[in-house]
Amino acid sequence: MSGGSHRRRAPAGRRGARRLALQALYQWMLSGNDPTEIARQMREDASVNIDRDYFNALFPAVAASRPELEQQLAPVLDGRKLDPVEQAVLWLGAFELARQGDIPYRVVINESVELAKTFGATDGHKYVNAVLDKLAPRLRGAETGAAG
Repeated sequence: MSGGSHRRRAPAGRRGARRLALQALYQWMLSGNDPTEIARQMREDASVNIDRDYFNALFPAVAASRPELEQQLAPVLDGRKLDPVEQAVLWLGAFELARQGDIPYRVVINESVELAKTFGATDGHKYVNAVLDKLAPRLRGAETGAAG
């Protein structure tokens, strides 16, 4: 954190931003529409309880980072065919693990699991948990205590 001007975001606001980003990613995956237009639509329809700044940063960055995220996830996936919700949750989790060092890795995993429980298939959250548990030491070795 730098200086006193940094404002800590409420967890509920970030949680709402993640939910909205998941919905935007899902729409993007299914429609192939421009992420900028999807983000605009999502912001218009969003509830007040989201961290709009975090959503504005998260969704476009995850969409733009898709090839890199898939490359990071590939070594920890078991070849299972992912449904779009699981895929989007894993992209969000991998992105936050790789680029949002201010969010503890356990929070990233827990938030991802909750998204998968809420929006995913039965027991899909267990797979999301297992994948991100394997990915966290690769991306946050010092934080997880993994030798690296």
